[in-house]
Amino acid sequence: MGKTLLVILGVLILFGLIIGGSALGSYNSLVAKRNAVDNKWAQVDNQLQRRADLIGNLVGTVKGIAGQEKEVFGKIADARAKLLSASTPEEKLDANSQLTQAAQNAGLLGTGGRFLSITEQYPQLKSNENFLKLQDSLEGTENRLAVARKDYNDAVLDYNNSRQRFPTVLIAGLMGFHDKPFYKIDEGARTAPKVDFGK
Repeated sequence: MGKTLLVILGVLILFGLIIGGSALGSYNSLVAKRNAVDNKWAQVDNQLQRRADLIGNLVGTVKGIAGQEKEVFGKIADARAKLLSASTPEEKLDANSQLTQAAQNAGLLGTGGRFLSITEQYPQLKSNENFLKLQDSLEGTENRLAVARKDYNDAVLDYNNSRQRFPTVLIAGLMGFHDKPFYKIDEGARTAPKVDFGK
């Protein structure tokens, strides 16, 4: 009777160690993946900040030369301010979407956030060295932002998949791990903007 009790107790302890080790491994894995998502988001956030700064400078240059309506540039300024003051990834994604839409409406960006060459409308911009430098910087930033978005979404996919798998989903729920949002493209980016500087 005593040996049987010791065997049962040993099996229960072994089972408890296996479950505890698995739970600890799942927790540590989720922490590492969540931190990877946060790191990738920091890279996206860095590029969004750079983009907002460049668009602000570019708007100033175009505004000085093109003399376009204040309303269009006011919307860009408002959207840029929202982006710079947003604190959560969700707020930043929403504010970036508004900035992209405003820049597209002004003719600064095309579909998918790609920079449009507005020098056809305003040939004097071709000779403005500041504009040309800003144009190159913005194009480079858009490319870096595209890479950062892809890296972020890859990290989110890995984290969300791990978090949603059984039995990790049980541990994730108990420990407060939640799904992370994907960086989705704006619906407006799927259609070509209509640019008209001749108003």
